Amino acid sequence: MYGLRWLESSMTFHPVRLNVDDRVLPPNGAEDVWLTAKDGTRLHGWYFKGQREVPTATIVYFHGNGGNISNVGWLGESLTKRGFCVLLFDYRGYGLSRGATVDEADLYLDGEAAWEFVVNDKKAAAETVVLYGQSLGTAIAVETATRRKSGVLILESGFSSASSLAETALPWLPTWLHGFGRNRFESARKLRTVRVPVLISHGDPDPVIPTSEGRALFAAANEPKNLLIVPGAGHNVFGSAGTAYLDQLEKFIRRATEPR
Repeated sequence: MYGLRWLESSMTFHPVRLNVDDRVLPPNGAEDVWLTAKDGTRLHGWYFKGQREVPTATIVYFHGNGGNISNVGWLGESLTKRGFCVLLFDYRGYGLSRGATVDEADLYLDGEAAWEFVVNDKKAAAETVVLYGQSLGTAIAVETATRRKSGVLILESGFSSASSLAETALPWLPTWLHGFGRNRFESARKLRTVRVPVLISHGDPDPVIPTSEGRALFAAANEPKNLLIVPGAGHNVFGSAGTAYLDQLEKFIRRATEPR
């Protein structure tokens, strides 16, 4: 049992911590911010104010299982140039954030803290909040969408559940052992309760999470929904597909959040 839990944790979380000495300065247009989760854990982030007088949406970005926000500062800059406010933040144990991620419950507390920061501190209207997750971040974005009101949910390179992903990553592991894992990440099941516009994107092929996982998420989501399968984009659709992909994201967000 211990060996299984160790294997699960080593495959799921790959944080890169930062300290004061190797701290990365915020990208252009961003400010250092600190959030506090319900259990008191302090989380570090970068907040970008949209380059328009009245931004139409605020994007909360949930990164993948490796690195930290220093790897995705360019993404915040790209989105804010489109007029959106953007929050990039690190989960506990990543970057400058305190604590350590032990299981999915920790990540969900961090997701709630990010939502509360943009709504309570930055005064974003809940119906204009975009929850945008990539890879592992899709599970946190989905869970946050079940706990807090939002306007749009974007899932890039996501997976339907931990068990489903284990069937691909660990085909030799008996299915009955999946139930002993600490994390479930049952995004497909949770999506059935989410009632906001959903955009699901996936590269084809994706060497990390099979494209079939994105299709499974799409099948579980409620209307209105959209599926973007991007040939050759791999696991990082945003970084690979370029401006054309960003154009589609912007169009989807504006259609869902701008007043009619």
